[in-house]
Amino acid sequence: MVRVWPLTLRGTGAVLLGILCFILAYEFTITELLYVSALLLAVVAASVATLYLVRRTERVTRVFIPDIATAGQENIVRARVEIRSPLPAAQGRWVDRLPDGITGTAAGAFPAMASAMGAGTHAIDLEYAVVTERRGVRAIGPLSVTSTDPFGFARRRHTIGDTVPLTIAPAVIELGALTDLPGEAGGSMHSTTDQLGQGTDNLIPRHYTPGDSMRRIHWRATAHRDALMVRQEEQESTPSAVVVFDRSVHRWTPEAFRAPGTDPGFEMGVTACVSVVARLAREGYIVTVMDVDGTDLVPPVDAGDATGVDELTVAFATVTARRDVALEELVRLFTGTQTGPLVLVTGRIDDADTAILAPLAHHSTLPILLTVAPHEDSLALSVDAGWHAAAIPPDADLAVAWLAALDRGSRRVGV
Repeated sequence: MVRVWPLTLRGTGAVLLGILCFILAYEFTITELLYVSALLLAVVAASVATLYLVRRTERVTRVFIPDIATAGQENIVRARVEIRSPLPAAQGRWVDRLPDGITGTAAGAFPAMASAMGAGTHAIDLEYAVVTERRGVRAIGPLSVTSTDPFGFARRRHTIGDTVPLTIAPAVIELGALTDLPGEAGGSMHSTTDQLGQGTDNLIPRHYTPGDSMRRIHWRATAHRDALMVRQEEQESTPSAVVVFDRSVHRWTPEAFRAPGTDPGFEMGVTACVSVVARLAREGYIVTVMDVDGTDLVPPVDAGDATGVDELTVAFATVTARRDVALEELVRLFTGTQTGPLVLVTGRIDDADTAILAPLAHHSTLPILLTVAPHEDSLALSVDAGWHAAAIPPDADLAVAWLAALDRGSRRVGV
């Protein structure tokens, strides 16, 4: 982008002085003033020409530290500017454009450069800190540089490079451990036959039936029970959990449908979802993350898989609300089945929604309901129906709300 007036204050003064000298030389027939006028105007014209007519090769590369940002955290942006110009340039200013959702001081002094005729390309390293306030994929750049000629008469503002996207993932809040149904990493199991550690065989005795191999006889159990017993191998399995994120747009504001990071309530829901998945995976559960209609939002996260949790947060960097889906669809998904912990994260719910969800609580060993905007008595009704429920408004302390839900609390939890 070129300024309308390409001269600095010094250059403007030189032009005015040159014009004044020309007028005085003509008025008083002083030849020396005419020379001064011509010299000043020629130098200013040459200064403008060096900036706007001389060809320069410019390139910028950026590195983000870390490469995936987290909402609410500080990030470092490092930019390397490579410039090749046959003429020197005086010190100038640089500004990197920051989008909405990212704040910081992305500006500073651009150092002077000597001629690169025989020295190759000049590389200049810039660094600044930003705070990534809102989730999403946001473009940083382009870089604008205001440079001046060696005399400081002319200036030129131009852009270098293009925008570079920065992925801002939702923050993962540290939640308290489960107390009702801990998984493999969270403590003892309720059952040794239906919730066991992954990767080993559990040997249990059963009564002998005709056709069983004699090599499978379990002599200790036979002696103990005074009946012929054989060994039966039962494959152990890792306990599983389900996290449901209700993205139906009518439960949030319209902004949640348009773009990520715009609806504070939806952002709290996203944070709650990824934080719960991280907690359950750490407890030893294989976690399925899905929408109300049963659509998987990401591949299942394995027990203790920190990389899987990281991939989940990256995937949730761009998640938005979607068309409305009835809660009845979620209830139908679990009809006739029994699952481990089931966590439902949703926005606005009322008493009618609570009545729809009531049967679902009996299909889970640990049903948890986290709602951003519950109606007056919805939490109490949910608790009566068997849910562990808590409100998580945008200003809530999510860790406290989580503990309140585990304790079957139905109170609102603020900051």
